Amino acid sequence: MEVFYYVVFGALAAVVAGLELGKSGKDRVATTSAFNSFKNNYVLVYSLMMSGDWLQGPYVYYLYRQYGFDKGDIGRLFIAGFGSSMLFGTIVGSLADKQGRKRACITYCISYILSCITKHSPEYRILMIGRILGGIATSLLFSAFESWLVAEHNKRGFDPQWLSITFSKAIFLGNGLVAIVSGLFANLLAENLGFGPVAPFDAAACFLAIGMAIIMSSWSENYGDTSESKDLMAQFKVAAKAIASDEKIALLGAIQSLFEGSMYTFVFLWTPALSPNEEDIPHGFIFATFMLSSMLGSSIASRLLARKLKVEGYMQIVFSISAVTLVLPVVTNFLVPPSSVKGGSISFGGCLQLLGFCTFEACVGIFWPSIMKMRSQYIPEEARSTIMNFFRIPLNLFVCVVLYNVSRSSLLIQLFSPAVIL
Repeated sequence: MEVFYYVVFGALAAVVAGLELGKSGKDRVATTSAFNSFKNNYVLVYSLMMSGDWLQGPYVYYLYRQYGFDKGDIGRLFIAGFGSSMLFGTIVGSLADKQGRKRACITYCISYILSCITKHSPEYRILMIGRILGGIATSLLFSAFESWLVAEHNKRGFDPQWLSITFSKAIFLGNGLVAIVSGLFANLLAENLGFGPVAPFDAAACFLAIGMAIIMSSWSENYGDTSESKDLMAQFKVAAKAIASDEKIALLGAIQSLFEGSMYTFVFLWTPALSPNEEDIPHGFIFATFMLSSMLGSSIASRLLARKLKVEGYMQIVFSISAVTLVLPVVTNFLVPPSSVKGGSISFGGCLQLLGFCTFEACVGIFWPSIMKMRSQYIPEEARSTIMNFFRIPLNLFVCVVLYNVSRSSLLIQLFSPAVIL
């Protein structure tokens, strides 16, 4: 492996460690032991839930290929997952406000465990059912847990400012450190120990079961609108009215969908961007570097939120930087002549793009706790889960369109290979 990758990874690790160890009084918020216990419990559960998600990523495509499916079949499976999240996930996720957020979190665990179990079958119909269950679980993961946290935080009378502490720590661990460790653990199970590509899914089911046991034993239930007169359609109408009547909520939804859309586009295309001539690049190590960059971003976000800076202010800068980093591949293709030699090591233009992509991932790390903070401020409690799932409809539609077009080309092999995710 080239020294360049080690230098980038080492520099990022040093900066992250320096930021975490060098926090001053201004970067720390005085809290209570009760809050710290509550925060640690949530971060533990969230990390277990995310490990259940991250463990599956590296071997989804590889497993489908092992079962003998072609790229068209696999493309339809991925489309089914995002389509399920858009349709069924919106319905099930919205029920959390009425039926209870704790119950919705348990439903996430059960749905994803069942999805993992289906990976043992080579039958296409069974795998399709697994993708549908996975789509429903994804919607619950990105709505029910946050909704439960915000409601429970407020119900216990904690300072609203402390929410940002929990958000930052959950993203730092769940979307950073846990992602790296889960990828390495999945590789250990499937490759080093020789258990095969199904083993990471079994491990994911175990972590999800542990997290579900903690939820059932230590979480209390909370709701959105508990009035008996409102059915699901009435709940949808309340959410739609809130979005239509409050410009800030509508804009928040647009911001979330557009930025997450760029994130998915990045996930699909960073491999061909860095290796346009099939350069030999260490995909797993680059993925770990991206996750480390995300940890850097969440560490920066925790400092910004601790100093009570206005989220709407600094996020404008973050979005601007993100846009510049995603334009970088276009610029480098014009300024740096691409190599005409197939294979080989990463080009100079690829090195520049990798640095830009690390910057984008750092922006992603800032985005997650910041957007969570904004959602806690602007989304009304009675329809929180419903509105958050509404926000994901345009995102899932966008991804389905992208996948449909990609699945018709040879790029699918690059986009969904295990190396893309780890």
